[in-house]
Amino acid sequence: MFLIGNGRLFTRDEKNSFFENGAVVWEDNTIVEVGDFETLKKKYADAEFIDAKGGVIHPAFINTHEHIYSALARGLSIKGYNPNGFLEILDGLWWTIDRNLDNDLTKLSAEATYLECIKNGVTTIFDHHASFGEISGSLFAIEEAARDFGVRSVLCYEISDRDGKEKAHAAIKENVDFAKHALSLKDDFIKGMMGMHASFTISDETMELCRKEKPKEIGYHIHVAEDILDLHRCLKEHGKRIVDRLYDWDVLGEKTLLAHCIYVNPHEMDLIRDTNTMVVHNPESNMGNACGCPPTMEIVHKGILTGLGTDGYTHDMIESWKVANILHKHHLVDPGAAWAEVPEMLFQGNARIANRYFEKKLGVLEKGAAADIIITDYIPPTPMNAGNLNGHMLFGMNGRSVVTTVGYGKVLMKNRELQGIDEERCLAKIREGAARLEKKING
Repeated sequence: MFLIGNGRLFTRDEKNSFFENGAVVWEDNTIVEVGDFETLKKKYADAEFIDAKGGVIHPAFINTHEHIYSALARGLSIKGYNPNGFLEILDGLWWTIDRNLDNDLTKLSAEATYLECIKNGVTTIFDHHASFGEISGSLFAIEEAARDFGVRSVLCYEISDRDGKEKAHAAIKENVDFAKHALSLKDDFIKGMMGMHASFTISDETMELCRKEKPKEIGYHIHVAEDILDLHRCLKEHGKRIVDRLYDWDVLGEKTLLAHCIYVNPHEMDLIRDTNTMVVHNPESNMGNACGCPPTMEIVHKGILTGLGTDGYTHDMIESWKVANILHKHHLVDPGAAWAEVPEMLFQGNARIANRYFEKKLGVLEKGAAADIIITDYIPPTPMNAGNLNGHMLFGMNGRSVVTTVGYGKVLMKNRELQGIDEERCLAKIREGAARLEKKING
């Protein structure tokens, strides 16, 4: 049994409770009690104590759209790469990387991602993987890393016809094999989805095979209208908008997650809402790729379950929040925009999305919820309470404010030191892998 205390504790539950000097007690993977520090310290005197040292005690973060396969790209320079537009970014950079990933490099990419997740207080991710250099077994390699590092994960493989039918079929098989494996597990730690790249790289034949092979218990994870090219191709080749095409192929539904949704219209939003489909917004990636600003505020106001992701651009959820906050203010020329909507996406939306796959309640500190907890070193210079927490987090913290991370009931990082992981050795292996990838790509 463990007890974290001696800090300002925020529960993020329905009551939005705040304890000026709070504590949370957990055993195995379940929170036992939350309350006043002095009271709980006496009640659970035998619990292993972790001192928050006056910092903030808060539920750990959830990232609903990650890209593990991009982890070794940092600092990578590809010969001849000078993109002009989104398709050239995909083909020249990301597809070039994934075509050179084998399962060893995939696992190193996962280790690099999970290491950064822990340091930024993220304990649950939805990943969207691609490694057309080696498809079979790639999701299982990621699962090994997830278990080694202790980060709860929903995994899928990016189905696409861009490298031919044989690889498209192999990608479908990898999704199905892994999803069935995940469904057989009883630990509520690893789940599977049916991954798809985007409408413009998936033929009707492949859509049909996906519909036929997908286990009924899971949904799809797909990029939707990330660039105007995706919409134009769909209109030209299929005579319909993207969300309509996905609806016709039974892709939409309560277990399906649509990433981006930049070029969707009100009719498509209604269809997403009426099918209870989920959406995830990735502000930094959209801006970095110059794809445009999605109508996320309208999507949220429609009542669509919307989360916040990073698209692999960062692993810092507070950073993603900061960018989304100013992106929509700037785009809508409205200083009040995004103030309430983005934290709703990050805290309530991401938790609700995650709980469509995981049984134990996530994203809150309350009795019976998952023991996913962070401590930050933030000491407020002004009064702090449940009503102004978001302002303190937005303007006073970032992911590296996290000093201690607990995921699935395990202490993954304590006082900024990884627990059970030799970080120096791990990073050395990752750097060797990144160098090998660069050599494969550039010769």
